[in-house]
Amino acid sequence: MNNYAAKPFVKWAGGKRQLLPVINKHLPKELKEKKINKYVEPFVGGGAVLFDIVSKFEFEQIIINDCNKDLMNVYKHIKNNKNELINELQKLSDEYLSLDLDGRKDYYYKARDLFNAEDPGTILKSALFIFLNKTCYNGLYRVNSSGKFNVPHGQYKNPTILDKNNILKVSEALSNVTILCGDFTIVEEYVDEKTFVYFDPPYRPLNSTSNFTSYVENDFDDNEQIRLANFFKHLHNEKHAKLMLSNSDPKNVDENDNFFDKLYKQGNDFTIKRVEAKRAINSKGNGRGKITELLIINY
Repeated sequence: MNNYAAKPFVKWAGGKRQLLPVINKHLPKELKEKKINKYVEPFVGGGAVLFDIVSKFEFEQIIINDCNKDLMNVYKHIKNNKNELINELQKLSDEYLSLDLDGRKDYYYKARDLFNAEDPGTILKSALFIFLNKTCYNGLYRVNSSGKFNVPHGQYKNPTILDKNNILKVSEALSNVTILCGDFTIVEEYVDEKTFVYFDPPYRPLNSTSNFTSYVENDFDDNEQIRLANFFKHLHNEKHAKLMLSNSDPKNVDENDNFFDKLYKQGNDFTIKRVEAKRAINSKGNGRGKITELLIINY
């Protein structure tokens, strides 16, 4: 998989494509020294870090996980059923792009209803997942309290619904990847001292308008952030793995908010780095700008 230029096949809130240079700068030196032979991502999301890392380093084992069942089924279908998925996406793309604006809007909402009604795990549902991601407003993935996808139509002029070349690249990049779906703690059995784990959980919202944590029915609240921190510490103390975690920096809006500074106390074990980032998704255009995010590492 070396030098394999796969890229994320969906747009994902909190995606790390623009932060990759910073993440690469802070990777553990043991990766380059080939002392790490396993890579684990408990919150894979759109996979920007995954595809970047597997293009640069060789691993004996790669494990990815996310609690979003529909997303992980897309990963599985790209890995195991790429041609069938491409065929379904081609049909959706051809039909949608042949319509005028009103026709596209009507087609989108019918596709959204079909996605919400379709049985889990089908190739059609995975194709609809990608289609909706490429044609919905701002590329958001959001569900209501019933778990139904509810993002409105995006009205793009010429969206790329099917990127066949990239799907083929992603399929090859995933050829030796173990794909899980569940709570982030499910990865524990795979972690040892020769493992690098990158955590990219739903970010703690900076304010009420920046809450993009609704990827599944249950929000990732402060109690979940605390549970994650305890798991991070457990892997550090008991598994001796190399760990990196990304999250929002509350100090962007409140200098006195020490939530993460207290949760991951800096010292001999953990280092908290504040790195410059740029908002990728915001409901208001003037909300896009440079802010700091956190990188927390144990090496």
